[in-house]
Amino acid sequence: MGIWLLLIALLAPVSRASQLPLTGVPSVQVELYELTPTPTPPVIKARAAIVLDLDSGKTLFALDAHGRFAPASLTKVMTALVALDMLRLDQVITVPASINQLPWDSTRMGLRAGERLTVRELMYGLFLNSGNDAAITLSEAAMPRAAFVARMNARAAALAMGDSHFVNPIGLDDAGLYASAADLAKAAIELRLRFPEVAAMAAVPAMTLPAGATHHAFKLYNLNDLIRKYPGATGLKTGWTGRAGGCLIATATRDGRHLLAVVMGSPRVFDEAAALLDYGFTSPPA
Repeated sequence: MGIWLLLIALLAPVSRASQLPLTGVPSVQVELYELTPTPTPPVIKARAAIVLDLDSGKTLFALDAHGRFAPASLTKVMTALVALDMLRLDQVITVPASINQLPWDSTRMGLRAGERLTVRELMYGLFLNSGNDAAITLSEAAMPRAAFVARMNARAAALAMGDSHFVNPIGLDDAGLYASAADLAKAAIELRLRFPEVAAMAAVPAMTLPAGATHHAFKLYNLNDLIRKYPGATGLKTGWTGRAGGCLIATATRDGRHLLAVVMGSPRVFDEAAALLDYGFTSPPA
């Protein structure tokens, strides 16, 4: 009997303690939220860059985005804008003899003086092969070279591209030729909005323009390596010169989001553009 009384005495405090309210427990319900880690911006060696969310208009990344640098063939986006203001896509124009005066190392579509092609065909050569011959043909079909360049600068002013100045429709190095990453983004956005059919051409990896009665066949290859290697890449324009370094306007779509990146003066332009797009897609959209 003594043993049972001892057990009851030992267990009784435990039973009473279990009925006491727990200390440290809040009297109201607590909601827990999972925090999404902030993505780390990539470290790049480019001279300038910008990443934009095209849906919200938000700038997701900027590196000296208003600095003035040589744009190389990114110039041809402005060339396309001015030419499309003046020429119809189905308009047939003649390749001028002046293409024979291009530097020996020019990127070319492969035109021959005297051939006749549509503006649409020449736009493929402009955006895929970055054809200097296509740029000259388009500009001279629209108006004399000096007037065309003046129109490029007027167009840039209308787009509030205050850190840009053009002296030729190709992008050849010149002390008077410069643009900023932010300005080139504005030109690319204008092309996408006003001439979406032309902007879509930049997503084609390669194509053959069949021979016609007025020109030979052209095998075109997109110089933008992201089109083949980066999931969701849609364009837009490559550029390179000794002064400018590697330049690229890159557009991409993923999970319903649309981004645009401009990279200027990069030693590894495709890798750095891909890293910037990855960063943009992991960043909050608004």
